[in-house]
Amino acid sequence: MAYKKRLDGRKFDELRKIDAKVGIIKNADGSAYFRIGKTVAYAAVYGPRDLYPKFLQDPKKGILRCNYNMMPFSGAGNRVRPGPSRRSREISYVTENALSPVVNLEDFPNAVVDVFIELPQTDAGSRCAGICAASMALADAGIIMKDLVSAVAVGIVDGQICVDLNYDEEAHEEGDVADVPVAFIPSTGEFSLLQMDGKIKKKDLMKALEMGKKAAQTIIDVQRKALKAKFEVDNNE
Repeated sequence: MAYKKRLDGRKFDELRKIDAKVGIIKNADGSAYFRIGKTVAYAAVYGPRDLYPKFLQDPKKGILRCNYNMMPFSGAGNRVRPGPSRRSREISYVTENALSPVVNLEDFPNAVVDVFIELPQTDAGSRCAGICAASMALADAGIIMKDLVSAVAVGIVDGQICVDLNYDEEAHEEGDVADVPVAFIPSTGEFSLLQMDGKIKKKDLMKALEMGKKAAQTIIDVQRKALKAKFEVDNNE
């Protein structure tokens, strides 16, 4: 096994440095900033508002609609082509699925809640950062939620299980590399997102998921602290 020490000096179960804030976009109904390492995500929520065209409306509940976008020069690798892409549409879709289990949309029939996620800078883990930011922005908007959602990538690099892979680890050329983004709901202990790129043995996957749960709980604590900080300031004012 060649990968005995992480390239950035972290422990194998250690997250990169995290920073989070809410209420950062003045004209949005809710907004958030989430940074993990060099990956930065902004999320803005608009709604609930009437959904058009009307044939898309659901009289029983509202719709959550997410839009994920990496800016052209945000990537650590090749330049990202501007505009919608197959990858951005796929990540928008999985983001909706990751967040939908905790968002109460029954109170908003025929309506839509739009979440726009922009990433000006990335170093792997972009979909996870976007989910974390979007979850906080929905809470900031006052949308009723069962819980926050945290997300992190786990995986394996040349036989070594790691938490929160960066770009250099994803691009590691020696041995197998597997990247497994997961989203976690603390109150139920359930994963609302589980994807995989690469190869990993079942026993290693199960161990990685347990490590991911612990890391996700750390992220949840950061998210909650950011929300509390914002509303404590509002109350003092």
